[in-house]
Amino acid sequence: MKANIIKAPTRFGLLLYPGFAPLDVFGPIQALTSLSYAYGDLNLTIISETLDPVYPGPPAVGVKTFWPVVINSTVSEGILPTHTFETAPPIDVLMIPGGFGGWAPAPILDSTYAFIKERYPTLQYLFTVCTGSALVARTGVLDGKHATTNKNAWDIVTPWGPKVKWVAQARWVTDGNIWTTSGVAAGIDGFLAWIEAVYPPEAATNVANGMEYVRNSNSTNDPFAALNGLTDANNSTNPSPKYALIVI
Repeated sequence: MKANIIKAPTRFGLLLYPGFAPLDVFGPIQALTSLSYAYGDLNLTIISETLDPVYPGPPAVGVKTFWPVVINSTVSEGILPTHTFETAPPIDVLMIPGGFGGWAPAPILDSTYAFIKERYPTLQYLFTVCTGSALVARTGVLDGKHATTNKNAWDIVTPWGPKVKWVAQARWVTDGNIWTTSGVAAGIDGFLAWIEAVYPPEAATNVANGMEYVRNSNSTNDPFAALNGLTDANNSTNPSPKYALIVI
């Protein structure tokens, strides 16, 4: 077992940007935290453009921004980055959440795209949740690869990666060292599947049991594709639901 632990990645990086979706972050991070209790020497770096607190809320409350809806609430939990793009140490696994902030027009996220492109060649794994795959698609890193994303936002996200082999009927998708998951809570199932693939077989089960989380262990068990009129035969039969119903 010790040999398996040595081979497994130990340096994790969480990429944050304003407007991230909270569960996209906190679901997999809870699983990672639980994993760290049993398998030591795991390190997490929280990376953003600056060291300022990063919030999941919109750029402004009560006014129209690039977000698809006007937000009149102030429910927004801040996270303090540990490093900037320039100071981030080497990492083995880069985790990228989704969120409306990822829909920002250029050049708002240019430095984020540059960081993804720069770091990908040195990663052991790249893991995205929800519309986090849209950020990676925009860099070209997903070109020619299979990937998935939030089914509520399918018709908005997939055009950002015209060369990506988008998979509709999927809770999560793996292609080489890239793991992409469907919307929001799917990140937990996908990350547990990643743990199962990389660490000793009992690790994912122990983590899920410790979280009292009922896993979806079947990557193709995705009712939300049909709910949104999506199949892999046509990749998009119906438009996404109204923006007010989209949760990413």
